[in-house]
Amino acid sequence: MPQLGKTAIEVTPLCLGGNVFGWTLDEHDSLKVLDTYVGEDGNFIDTADVYSAWAPAHHGGESEAIIGNWIRDRHNRSHVVIASKVGMLNDKGRRSDLSRARILQAIDASLHRLHTDYIDVYFAHADDQETPLEETLGTFADLVKAGKVRALGASNYTAPRMAEALRISEANGYPRYEVQQPLYNLVRRDEYEGDLEKFCIEQHVGVVTYSSLASGFLTGKYRQGADLPKTQRAQGVHQRYWSEQNFALLDRLDQVALQYNATPAQIALAWLLTRPGVTAPIASATSVEQTRELLGSLNIKLDQPALNMLDPK
Repeated sequence: MPQLGKTAIEVTPLCLGGNVFGWTLDEHDSLKVLDTYVGEDGNFIDTADVYSAWAPAHHGGESEAIIGNWIRDRHNRSHVVIASKVGMLNDKGRRSDLSRARILQAIDASLHRLHTDYIDVYFAHADDQETPLEETLGTFADLVKAGKVRALGASNYTAPRMAEALRISEANGYPRYEVQQPLYNLVRRDEYEGDLEKFCIEQHVGVVTYSSLASGFLTGKYRQGADLPKTQRAQGVHQRYWSEQNFALLDRLDQVALQYNATPAQIALAWLLTRPGVTAPIASATSVEQTRELLGSLNIKLDQPALNMLDPK
């Protein structure tokens, strides 16, 4: 198993996304997905305190609560690596709040919902430029010292902000961000490739990608000319990914999948695992069958002709 950054934390190179738990998946079916993932030797589960505050009558913490109930009932805390995030669930009306007060309140709430006394990887969910990095990093350092967090990560940070954060951590003797969680997939490559990719490789920062399947676009469930489901998620896919260029890539993805007797989703995840610096893509499943499908990507080793087809430069 690969390690996360410079930590001793070993993870399955496919992280199970918990954003669907308690949202598009009820608790009963969420537990089935979790049992299947761990039953197939998976150990890395990603969630956040904000999941799923966007859904009607939800307030955030629904995903953590389901994972926590599962941990409590299965008595398996020592066998899984739990990542959660802080910042986006806040009452200040901004994208992220990483103030000391917010972090200290959030960590205890997350630990309570997760039925655990520590989180393996605690992410700053998005950069908060209104709070000094020294305040955020100093607070995170206190959580690590208290044993509430094992390692730190940053999501949605640029390379310059990551560099500044690591400089401050080193200067103050704080634990550094060991993991970066960027948006990265076959059709959205700009946020990771380039400066952030170079930084993570040079600094040995682990990379755990989100939106690895482009919100389902890379599974092939959306096809040009077909009726688009009238869901909020489908409308978002249409807005972000609907283009001739992306559908041409989807056609090539189909061809590679056929060659490997695999699904488009498996090939898209296998491609991510060939990318420099990537430790594990995050992918969400809404059924037992889909969980097994996603894990099947770990058995696929793409050859150079397949990579050339997916990356025609």
